[in-house]
Amino acid sequence: MRRLSPARLTIRARLTLVYGGLFLLAGLLLLGVTYALMSQRLPQNSTFTFNRVGPPSGSPTPSPEMGVDAIAPARDGEVGLPSADEMEQVTRATGQARQDALEALLTQGGIALVVVGAAATAFGWLIAGRLLQPLHRVTETARRIASAPDADRGLHERIALTGPPDEIRELADTFDLMLARLDHAFDSQRRFIGNASHELRTPLTLNRTLLEVLVVPDSASPELRQLGSTLLAVNARHERLIDGLLLLARSEHEVAERSYVDLADVVEHVVAQVPPGPVTVRAEAAEAPTTGSSVLLERLVQNLVENGVRHNVPEHGWVRVGSGTGPDGTVWVRVENTGPVVARYEIASLFEPFRRLGGDRLAGNPPGAGLGLSIVRAVARAHGGTVDAEPRPGGGLVVTVTLPTAG
Repeated sequence: MRRLSPARLTIRARLTLVYGGLFLLAGLLLLGVTYALMSQRLPQNSTFTFNRVGPPSGSPTPSPEMGVDAIAPARDGEVGLPSADEMEQVTRATGQARQDALEALLTQGGIALVVVGAAATAFGWLIAGRLLQPLHRVTETARRIASAPDADRGLHERIALTGPPDEIRELADTFDLMLARLDHAFDSQRRFIGNASHELRTPLTLNRTLLEVLVVPDSASPELRQLGSTLLAVNARHERLIDGLLLLARSEHEVAERSYVDLADVVEHVVAQVPPGPVTVRAEAAEAPTTGSSVLLERLVQNLVENGVRHNVPEHGWVRVGSGTGPDGTVWVRVENTGPVVARYEIASLFEPFRRLGGDRLAGNPPGAGLGLSIVRAVARAHGGTVDAEPRPGGGLVVTVTLPTAG
């Protein structure tokens, strides 16, 4: 599953940055316009005119241009014009007041813009999360389906998004339609495999019965008996193929009824059932408790052992079967065998149906049906486990099945 890189921001973070950036940009623009208007309205060079209040008799009458804005007492008790120093002080005070007003506008306005911008950014984060919540629901549903033990498991889930018919609702409805079609296709495939397998078992059983009746009588010629034995072997191989298909179709469904199973007991039982031959099979079983179907788990170990015995060296070959408990709350079954050298790039194809080492079902005439490892993988996934295979140095494979521990 693809993950976001540390340097990549989520859509929610990007939307929040866009909201906050636009708000701060608009606030700076508004603050700049306000500063310009205030700067124009406040006078830059103040001009003062003065007029005497109650002039003494005999003094000249002030002209209208002198105004009544300031009064300066004269030394001799009369009201007269201010001095040049007083005029300069008044002008300096007026300019300082203008400068203070503009600086206060910038300082306080900037602080207010930062505070309101932070609040707007936080509000934008909440709004973005609210708007993206339907997308999170779509993502969670897709993640549950993708993390299902098998490809077709979980396709029955639907998003069923409610709300206005917007773009996100359309996306969710399209996703539900795709899931419905995939679920129908996988279900049709499973039914076809099951029905075809059941239909094929009947004529094969009838053929086996007729061949056995034909070969048993003493009146049959040696040639006829040889032909009957060959046809019985071919018929038995076809029966194993049909049984494998049935088991594969059944094991792709998640196990509903589970019981306690110790894989150590399964390993010892399967190894004890292996007939003597040129390949030595050894069991190194330790306690490995899990839950599931004992029949399917026994078939899993049996397929691994049979596969290890079948694909081995002609002489002095061996198969080692072990079980145990992992440190991460899992149990495992491991089958290691000698055999031909297996290229690492060929391992993935061995778990596909009807695939064998070195080619598909048309290559060679091995006694197997090409379903052994496919059934192993299907049973492991049905129990919530995984299967890993590694080439063994010197030839052969090391196949490890990991399952959840019991309780």
